[in-house]
Parts: sequence; C-alpha cells; structure tokens
Amino acid sequence: MSNRSDIAPDTVSVELTEDGVVVEYLDGRQAFYHGVPTTVEGSIQTAPGKDTHVLITDETETSGILVYVNDLRTHDDILEETGVGRVILDDGEEDELFPGVTVRDNQMRTEVEVDYDVTNGRVFVFEEDELGERSFEIVEA
Repeated sequence: MSNRSDIAPDTVSVELTEDGVVVEYLDGRQAFYHGVPTTVEGSIQTAPGKDTHVLITDETETSGILVYVNDLRTHDDILEETGVGRVILDDGEEDELFPGVTVRDNQMRTEVEVDYDVTNGRVFVFEEDELGERSFEIVEA
C-alpha cells in the first residue's frame, strides 16, 4: 500500500465552457476535462479501476472543490500546492466530500451520490485512464 493520505481540498476556480470544464489550480495551472458532461440522476458508479475526480461547484459555478478519489500516484505536496483534495477509501468504505455529496468504494468502483436537499452547487464526476475519459454531471432525481 502507498503512504498517500487524505488531503483536504481548497477552493479552486472553475469555468464551464461549451467544450468541457476548466479547473484552475491554486498554482495557476489548469486542467481541462473534455466534452459536455453526460447527466445522470442522483448518483453514478464509475467503471472499475478508473481514476475518479469529483468537482463540486458553488452556486455561482465559478469556484468549487476538486477531490481525487483513491489516487495513489499524486504526491501529497503536489495536491497541497494545487488545492486539489484526496480521499483514500478501502473497499466498502464511504466518506462525505462535502455536505450532501458522498463517495463510496465498491470493488474498485467509485460511487458518488448527491443529496440536493443538502447541497446547492453542481456536482461533476470525471472518470479517466490512459485509454480515455468520460464526464458526468449528477442532477437532482
């Protein structure tokens, strides 16, 4: 197992464009998640073994928090410099990333569930590996 740990996220800048979602890290670098996210109601479960990133915006949709789920490759110092958070879950464990946004690990799959009675922002899930990426927006059921 890795010596990677949970890292609390900081607020990062977010821009929603016609072509995808741009996240600007605290160090000024940007990540671009390609494509218009597919909408799903209530929750989503990723494919097994994919890198999972969860972005939760505020009501303005211009800032939010970005959390990597079960990322064991990125060093703690890099996450702290960029403002990206990380949560490490064992199989069957769950954590609340933000009030109303829960993640669970289920046999190498990540499930993200949103309670829109509690959270007011938008919730995006990005799933990627070396073969490609997919993006989703969880909407109220």
